[in-house]
Amino acid sequence: MADIAPARLSLFRPFRHRTFRAVWIASTVSNFGGLIEGVGAAWMMVMLAAPASMVALVQASRALPVMLLSLLAGAIADQFDRRRVLIGAQCFLFFASLGLCLVAFFDLATPWLLLLFTFLIGCGNAFNRPAWQSSVGEMVPREDLPGAVTLNSVGFNLARSVGPAVGGMIVAAAGAAAAFAFNVLSYLGLIGVLARWRPEIPERTLPRERIGHAMAAGVRYVAMSPHILVVLLRSALFGLGSIAIQALLPLVARDSLGGGSFTYGVLLGAFGVGAVCGAFGGSAARQRLTTENVIRIATVAFAGATAIVGLSPFFPLTLVAVAVTGAAWIVVLSGFNTVVQLASPRWVVGRALALYQMATFGGMSLGSWLWGAVAEQHTVGNALIIAGIVQAAALVIALPFRLREVEDLDLAPMREFTAPDTDVPVVARSGPVVVTLTYDIAEADEVAFLTVMAERRRIRRRDGARHWHLLRDLADRNRWVERYHVPTWLDYVRHNQRRTRADAAVGEELRRLHRGDWPPPVARMLERDISASLLDRLGNILPGLRQVHW
Repeated sequence: MADIAPARLSLFRPFRHRTFRAVWIASTVSNFGGLIEGVGAAWMMVMLAAPASMVALVQASRALPVMLLSLLAGAIADQFDRRRVLIGAQCFLFFASLGLCLVAFFDLATPWLLLLFTFLIGCGNAFNRPAWQSSVGEMVPREDLPGAVTLNSVGFNLARSVGPAVGGMIVAAAGAAAAFAFNVLSYLGLIGVLARWRPEIPERTLPRERIGHAMAAGVRYVAMSPHILVVLLRSALFGLGSIAIQALLPLVARDSLGGGSFTYGVLLGAFGVGAVCGAFGGSAARQRLTTENVIRIATVAFAGATAIVGLSPFFPLTLVAVAVTGAAWIVVLSGFNTVVQLASPRWVVGRALALYQMATFGGMSLGSWLWGAVAEQHTVGNALIIAGIVQAAALVIALPFRLREVEDLDLAPMREFTAPDTDVPVVARSGPVVVTLTYDIAEADEVAFLTVMAERRRIRRRDGARHWHLLRDLADRNRWVERYHVPTWLDYVRHNQRRTRADAAVGEELRRLHRGDWPPPVARMLERDISASLLDRLGNILPGLRQVHW
């Protein structure tokens, strides 16, 4: 914990790193353009006289691709040069935004065509997010990672605090096409900075996993990582209720406050200002409170402020309440993001973040549709009051699922494994491989051994082992055999190279309990399927049997 404390004391510490500083500035400008474009898209939908459900779907069309494509994007980010992935995603966003600009300029927009382009922009963001967030660990050291995650949120919300109001003025003065054109230009700076960045890429000693296998490995890792699973559950519940503010804010500006696009932009700006304040306040609060307690307080504040927005007909009160939701928003999501990054080793961090985003944006996508439908049936104000109640109920549901403090986890690879020599020739695709380890455990240590082996099973399966079993020798009560499979010899090597320093505690406990030499006897065997050869033999025998006269 000592090495993390300095990063918490100085939120600006990551700016010492030149690459992070340059990318942060360029991405903040790009976010500024994206938010101006978002104001234009949402207000254009209102001006097209679309129903409330269609207005809310502008948010859903951005969130849905993140839910659908993030895992694929995370696997690509982990398997390829993240810088090139980022450049490709930014170029795609540039051309999608250019298409939307041209549609608006030539007055060709319809509600469904507008949703199509916002969906395409969401697709670009889906591929950009895992690569961008996982690349932060390549720009700053681990001790500065919490601060860097928070600063990224600060950058986005600095843009949010000014961009929407500017976007509202641009839309009011020059129309949505001008807002879209500004967004197109905002991508150029970030593309230029990324093109000049030359990260230190660790030498790859093993071939890349196939994308399908990489996606499965990411799902398996997260499924066997309790720290991350808790975040996924909590983020989905938070996304479901919290998106009501952003999805219905255009209607709040028009119906509850009787304003126009500028009012909507000012409300979004208040959300951004609150988020910036929340970043600083949350950083200070985490020095005194646990991440769990900070997120609980922020969630309660978000729920109460959402209900106030639903009840308030007064612009100043609504403005303050929206700012509170912005502050709570950044505290909760930056806390979740930090836990996922600190609980994931580098080889899988893109996929872990992708699954986190799928959970969050899945909740947001469902919530965008849900609150739009509720607003149509029961008014915007009542929909926001119900959303606040849902957020409070979600927090109660999440009480048994506490976030763990993960700052002191050392997830650097152990780098102690070297592939052993074998008497039987093997290649990368040789397999399946069956591995057994034999332990000599005193009867008095049996309970402790079973406890540590439960954790061993989780780690083995998390890193790719299959058919894990623990066997006890009936002829020798002290002899225990750990057995598991991996599909190929290459998978066996990968499995062992994924072991982290945090996992070493399990090995040390087993070393203490095992009464023989360490490491324990290990057998590595190739499994052979003899059914095909038996069928071949039967095929040779059957013709002869047909000639026998019974």
